[in-house]
Amino acid sequence: MINKTYNLSKIKTPRMAGFVFRLFVTLLESSFPGTLLAKKLMKDSGISALAGKTIDEDISPLPLYFGFQSAPTEKSVTKNLQIKTGSGKEIADSYHPMAIDDYAVSYREGKTDPVKTAENLIRMIGISNSGETPLNAVIKYSKDDILKQAEASFKRHREGKALSIFDGVPIAVKDEIDQKGYTTSVGTSFLGREKAAEDAEVVRRLREAGALLFGKTNMHEIGIGVTGLNPHYGVVRNPYNPRNYTGGSSSGSAAAVAAGLCPGALGADGGGSVRIPASLCGVTGLKPTYGRVSETGAAPLCWSVAHIGPLGATVRDAALMYAVIAGKDDTIPLSTLQPEPELKNIDTGVKDLRIGYYPDWYYDCASSIRPVLDNALDIFRDSGADIVEIEIPELEEMRVAHLISIVSEMTTAMNPYYNKHRKDFGLDTRLNLALGRRFSNVDYIHAQRMRARAIDIFSALLKDVDVIVTPSTAIPAPEIPADALPLGESNLEVLSDIMRYSFPGNLTGLPAISLPAGYTTEGLPAGLQIIGRAWEESLLFRIAVHLEKATAYRKPERYFCPL
Repeated sequence: MINKTYNLSKIKTPRMAGFVFRLFVTLLESSFPGTLLAKKLMKDSGISALAGKTIDEDISPLPLYFGFQSAPTEKSVTKNLQIKTGSGKEIADSYHPMAIDDYAVSYREGKTDPVKTAENLIRMIGISNSGETPLNAVIKYSKDDILKQAEASFKRHREGKALSIFDGVPIAVKDEIDQKGYTTSVGTSFLGREKAAEDAEVVRRLREAGALLFGKTNMHEIGIGVTGLNPHYGVVRNPYNPRNYTGGSSSGSAAAVAAGLCPGALGADGGGSVRIPASLCGVTGLKPTYGRVSETGAAPLCWSVAHIGPLGATVRDAALMYAVIAGKDDTIPLSTLQPEPELKNIDTGVKDLRIGYYPDWYYDCASSIRPVLDNALDIFRDSGADIVEIEIPELEEMRVAHLISIVSEMTTAMNPYYNKHRKDFGLDTRLNLALGRRFSNVDYIHAQRMRARAIDIFSALLKDVDVIVTPSTAIPAPEIPADALPLGESNLEVLSDIMRYSFPGNLTGLPAISLPAGYTTEGLPAGLQIIGRAWEESLLFRIAVHLEKATAYRKPERYFCPL
């Protein structure tokens, strides 16, 4: 029996930091009273929602989508890699973040060159990581490697042989994705002691396009949290207010883009880890359809919910990165069973589109961002879209199914290192791994049955509407409590607010994009999420481009421009 009422719970558990947090984690890891504490924590956080529930659907261990129509030609993507002069923000008096096109035009017109950009970038990374509130976005970079890439790019430009619009454009890589010559520590203090011998597939594609791959970005440890507080590399600070979190786990990638260090970065999203920091930092972030972007060369943390995705200073920047990294990977058989990616008609507006929203869910957020949400719907409505009220049942069960899936898979991924390195993890990571070790095989199977039901629910809804819109997060970027530094905190109430809208995309594998829709009265970004049908990323970009044109951006408090 499907519960059709809005049932997404509000988690109420005590916040912990410092000695109390350390003591609690130590006790939770013990056999007794760890068992009792785990049961209490599971009950308080709603994890028992699936227990005893009858779910008849067959197991869906991976969110795979087949039966798509004939694929468009590859040219429909590659043509988007051409330079578009003045393709950035078109709002009068609006802040204009430096975009990929700005770099390409400046190089083509000889206003500057990749070497000068590289020299500025190296200097600005150092500045960004200094002072009382260091950004901590970029944690690994090599001056020699950056300059070597820049000099090669400069030579190509000088000879009129630029590889693409990306040639010489700074792009950052999240530290769970391999980049040749760099270690991949996945946010830990002990993984990735050896430098990667090869690029991950997505990095290889960007390198072939000429991107200036300047280093690795900070992240929430093993991607298991969404604040961006890393006890080993420092908390990543929000460029709009350095006293606030960035969100995570692609914290450094979002902060680097928002702060202007680069117009694009790679992230990875297992539970909102691209979309959440994109929202809190005021940039665009895409979680593509499951399997759309190759995972080859990325840390295998949570295989059934993980998606590599781009973050961009503008919607077009994210779309350009998507155009390069998306598409089949011949080394992965399942990856070949997808239509060719395309980006057609992304400048054609929203007229006659059916945009669905679930009012009970849409407005289950902080009052400070509701005016932004109303404005987004008004923009779509005034532009000819049909705004449709919908209902989405069993969101709480979906939330729990996602939580069980991602924590179980991350716990399994870390199991080879657990006994030796348990105490080397940060406290919040230890808490989650200790909890994950308490889940049973029955819990995981129940979660996969619920995944199948969630896919059916969203597939049915997306037959009636073209997309579903939600806030990206239920709250703007939270302040970083003083007692949370440097070891972290446990605040499940805040975490549930941050993740309130992200889990369906990962559980179902459907594509979802977050982009800035406005700002709170305190000047913090508020994002809108757009969820679409499998393989229809181009429609998400189309709607996002339209909203972006109607939204005035604001310059962050911390901003650097290497161009």
